Amino acid sequence: MIIGYDAKRIVCNRTGLGSYARTLVNDLAEAVTPDVTLNLYAPERGDDSLRRQVKPRQNVKFVYPDAAVGAIGRALWRMKGVVNDVVRDGVRLYHGLSGELPIGLKAAGVKTVVTMHDVIFMRHPEWYGWFDRKIYAWKFRKTCREADRIIAISECTKRDVMLYGDVPADKIDVIYQSCGSRFKLREGEKKLQEVHTAYMLPERYIVSVGTIEERKNVLLAVKAMRLLPEDVSLVIVGRSTPYCDKVKRYVAHNGLANRVMFLHGVPADDLPAIYQMAEASVYPSRYEGFGLPVIEAIQSGLPVVACKGSCLEEAGGNATLYVDPDDVSGMAKAVRLTLKGAPGRDERIAEGMAYISRFENNETARKVLDVYERLMKEVKS
Repeated sequence: MIIGYDAKRIVCNRTGLGSYARTLVNDLAEAVTPDVTLNLYAPERGDDSLRRQVKPRQNVKFVYPDAAVGAIGRALWRMKGVVNDVVRDGVRLYHGLSGELPIGLKAAGVKTVVTMHDVIFMRHPEWYGWFDRKIYAWKFRKTCREADRIIAISECTKRDVMLYGDVPADKIDVIYQSCGSRFKLREGEKKLQEVHTAYMLPERYIVSVGTIEERKNVLLAVKAMRLLPEDVSLVIVGRSTPYCDKVKRYVAHNGLANRVMFLHGVPADDLPAIYQMAEASVYPSRYEGFGLPVIEAIQSGLPVVACKGSCLEEAGGNATLYVDPDDVSGMAKAVRLTLKGAPGRDERIAEGMAYISRFENNETARKVLDVYERLMKEVKS
């Protein structure tokens, strides 16, 4: 049996969607029987360092367009043209790993599964441009109709898919995403020192990781810095957007330039060290489908402060501290409880590590395979 996957995020995305896809494919490749092949359909080779995170195995194969094409051609291939390759290769089941499915799979007789990560563009349209909202909404509704099964990565996402996609509950399986173990591996002293020197990191800092955009709400953490000890800094790691300029203006106008650091384009190999040298992590996002940085921070041995209102309670469990996304004093108080020497800090770290163990094994792969098996049994019957 050959199973096909949308692999664009695997080779092009460094953040949540890419991490989900790479980790799941690695776990599935270990869990399937020897007669199952995983075909990864990518519109381009993408980033070598990301592609190498997919472990080389005989039952895993990247498939690219037959001819070199430009950006528009790659987009069209992924949206529709890939169906010809899927049929040519004898794929019986196709899994869209990032909320999309190619047009024509159903007509071609290929069974489909799609993973929905979030529906933020419909719940909070104010964070998206008009054109993007229309395109995302069209793809979402089309995919909800076409998919044979939908996997939601949290109960929060399941509720949103049911509400905005008019999807019955029995068509959706909630399967939390698995997380690789690389953030649990302790970096050597040499690597830590190299990273500390290369980025000129502060001696004491809390870290926030994620795209610096309105939804991620990192300004809440920046404002809380005024209420925290002056020897504690905030290191913000992530891709810049226009919102980042707003945050930087606040930093400059409030005398925080020597306590707030922005790092863009950090290589994946350096991120574990940046986490491990921090005292705590903050993830003040207003809305998420899952919240992978919460788990990465806990794996790194850090206590975490996050925000209420979406799925972050599912990702962090009871050991993580949660505050309202507009509560500056609440954020500051919570961060104080995560700094070294704070009562209960070590216990929260241990409890967090125990909680996230549910995301670290092949349980996710086994549950996904169960979805596949049930779907293929329906075909036979």
